[in-house]
Amino acid sequence: MDIPALRGSRILGFGHHQPSRTLTNDELSTMVETNDEWITTRTGIRTRHIAGPDDTVTSMAVEAGRAALADAGVEAADVGLVIVASTTHEDRAPHTAGRVASALGMTGRAAPIDINTACSGFEYALGLADQAVRVGSADTALVIGAEKLSGIVDWTDRSTCVLVGDGAGAAVVGVSDDAQIGPVSWGSVPHLQNAVRVSGEPAYFNQEGRSIYRWAITEAADHARAVVAAAGFGIDDIAVFAFHQANLRIIEPLVEALGGSPRYVVRDVVESGNTSAASVPLGLSKAWAKGDLPEGVPALLFGFGGGFAHAGQVVMTPTRRA
Repeated sequence: MDIPALRGSRILGFGHHQPSRTLTNDELSTMVETNDEWITTRTGIRTRHIAGPDDTVTSMAVEAGRAALADAGVEAADVGLVIVASTTHEDRAPHTAGRVASALGMTGRAAPIDINTACSGFEYALGLADQAVRVGSADTALVIGAEKLSGIVDWTDRSTCVLVGDGAGAAVVGVSDDAQIGPVSWGSVPHLQNAVRVSGEPAYFNQEGRSIYRWAITEAADHARAVVAAAGFGIDDIAVFAFHQANLRIIEPLVEALGGSPRYVVRDVVESGNTSAASVPLGLSKAWAKGDLPEGVPALLFGFGGGFAHAGQVVMTPTRRA
């Protein structure tokens, strides 16, 4: 068997989409017993985008994917792999990735894959896309995290409804002469398997907030360091920290525990809330669109949550097209 030598892969562009409706903390206080101070003190969240009647996981993924392709300068017909990470897929079949590929006008050669590892879903999907491109299974991949968490939350439960938002973020991955996406470092925490869950009838999002917070501030930093080491970097080499946007009160201690001097820390949770699998690409894409995200620098991506799965990789941020 003649197996070709491995090649590199890189991120070519970002895209994102959020519903037009913004829900503030003050508005939430009219729906459930809470207030702006209570929410911001505990989570750092001030607003979140909430899906309207016509917003679906698929529609948001399509728009984020369309924006990423435009940013990368890639035609839909050239995409060989589409991966959509979500814990709120509308149906078991047909798959969301296939619907996205069809809506974007991709050809039958675009292989569609849905995955669900909840909040770490984008990092898992990006790891799979990187491997597919490196071994030659695809030359170009579209990787999307998309969530409609507003549809699986109990709006009378202030411990969860204040956290969630809807949206999608995407990245285009293509061939590179050198590896600009580091190896994915992934795993799970068995004793926290049920700490984040979507269950019941109707199915609602629930979590054991204290258990998650304890793990995040005591163990997450070690896993993030392992991600950096796997890529052959030191923490001081990392210019961007992009962690799952679960809670600002988790992100800030994690940044402090890791040390280093990143040029940019993604804090989109303040504007978007927790968007699960969408949170890392959504935050990166919004920063990229604003011109805040530096180009061509090492960025640490790290997601964790439902399952209880975690995953991350170091990637080089894209270079802006002329």
